[in-house]
Amino acid sequence: MQPAQILHPRPEGLYAPAADLYIDPTRPVARALITHGHSDHARAGHGAVLATKETLAIMGARCGPGFAGSTQALAYGEEITIGGVRFSLRPAGHVLGSAQALAECGGTRVAASGDYKRHPDPTCPPFEIMPCDVFITEATFALPVFTHPSADHEVMKLLDSVALFPERAHIVGAYALGKAQRVMATLRACGWDKPIYAHGALLAVTELYREFGVDLGDVRPVQDAPKSFYAGAIVLAPPSALQTPWVRRFPDPATCFASGWMRIRARARQRGVELPLVISDHADWPDLQRTILETGAGEIWITHGEADALAHWCAQQGLNAKALHLVGYGDEEAEGAAA
Repeated sequence: MQPAQILHPRPEGLYAPAADLYIDPTRPVARALITHGHSDHARAGHGAVLATKETLAIMGARCGPGFAGSTQALAYGEEITIGGVRFSLRPAGHVLGSAQALAECGGTRVAASGDYKRHPDPTCPPFEIMPCDVFITEATFALPVFTHPSADHEVMKLLDSVALFPERAHIVGAYALGKAQRVMATLRACGWDKPIYAHGALLAVTELYREFGVDLGDVRPVQDAPKSFYAGAIVLAPPSALQTPWVRRFPDPATCFASGWMRIRARARQRGVELPLVISDHADWPDLQRTILETGAGEIWITHGEADALAHWCAQQGLNAKALHLVGYGDEEAEGAAA
C-alpha cells in the first residue's frame, strides 16, 4: 500500500482516510488522534479523541471537561484498528503523555512523531524508535546552530548564580506544560532541596504531574510576603510574567528563561533575560538527524519548523524527503520567546 493511502496532509492536518481520522487536527473534526497536550496540537471541539490517558487529563484540565464528544485512552504499545488501519502509540519524550503515532496497513508503516526530544527527562518516558517506511517529523530546531546542552548543565548554571547572589530571587520563565515541571525535577536531581515557588498559572498542570506519579518535591505557590522572604529563592513563572509588575514583589529579581531559543543570544537580549537557560523539549539538530537514520525510513515528511533545511540534509543522505509546511503548528515556547 502506498503511504499516502494511509496518511496524507490536508488543511485540517494529517489524515487517515480509511479510518476517517486526523492526527493533531487544527480545526474540529469527527475523529482525532492527539499526540500531546500543547495547545497547537490539542484543540477542543472534536467529536471523538484518542490519546494517552495523561494527554486526555491535560486536555480536560486546560480545555474543560467537555472538550470532546467522547474520549478513548490508548496506552503506549496498545493497538487499535479503525477502518483496517492499525494504530498504536509510542513515547515521544516531549512532555507528560506525549506520543508518536504509528499507522500500519498492508505491510506499510507510517510513523508520525508529533513533537519529540531525545534528551533525558525525568518527568516522562523516553523517546522510542519505531522502525517504519515513512517517518513524519517536526523540525523546530532543524538548524546546525541548535545543539542543546544537557538540562543538568543549564540547571547547574542557575544554582551557581543562586549561590553567587543569595540576596536575589531568581525568576525562571518556563512554559506551563512540560518545561516548568522538567526544570523542577532537574533542580531536585541537581541537589536543590529547598522549596520551589511557582506562579499560579503553573499550579494546575504541576498538580496533574503529581497525580501521575511525578515527584517534584516541595512546590509552593507564590504568595504576598516581604521581599526579603524570597531572597535566595527560585521562582518559576510563565514567560509572559517576566515583563510584568508581578516580578517587582521579589528582591532584585534575576530573570532567567528556559528555552531552546535561548541558544540565540539576540532573543535573550531582546527579552532582557539575564541568565539564558538552553533547555528545550524539542529535538536539536544532531538528534533530528540520528532519529531519522535510526528509524530506517526511506521517506521523510516534515511537518513544521525549519522544514526546508532538514529536507536538504535528508536529500544529502539519499533519503526521499518533502516539507509539508502544515499550518497551525509551532513551538509555544517560541511564541513566549518572541513576546
